Amino acid sequence: MAASAQPSVPPALSAEQAKAGLAEVIKAFGAPENAQRMEEARDNACNDMGKMLQFLLPVATQIQQDVIKAYGFSSDGEGVLKFARLIKSYESQDPEIASMSGKLKAMFLPPMTLPPHGAGTGGVAAS
Repeated sequence: MAASAQPSVPPALSAEQAKAGLAEVIKAFGAPENAQRMEEARDNACNDMGKMLQFLLPVATQIQQDVIKAYGFSSDGEGVLKFARLIKSYESQDPEIASMSGKLKAMFLPPMTLPPHGAGTGGVAAS
């Protein structure tokens, strides 16, 4: 057993620091080489949600990891999740962070289309 198995605590960033990190992540997604990686992953996924998770999410995670490690987050999936939670905690307090967060999500999450009203309610068909 390793003695250094302490729970990793996410860095305490101010709203301004979180905003700066978020801006850098968005900028990283716009870098030509990352935009190309995302486009290739999107093409491979063919708008299939399962394939999105398989192809697009790892690329998006890698891009974020490269940026957030400079802000004290671990450069793994856990670091990305902690960064996302931190950003989420500031969304209700800062409309700019909320807007930037939405912009970031739109870069790697497919637009969600709602089923037509009344469809797929899970009810039993009348016979």
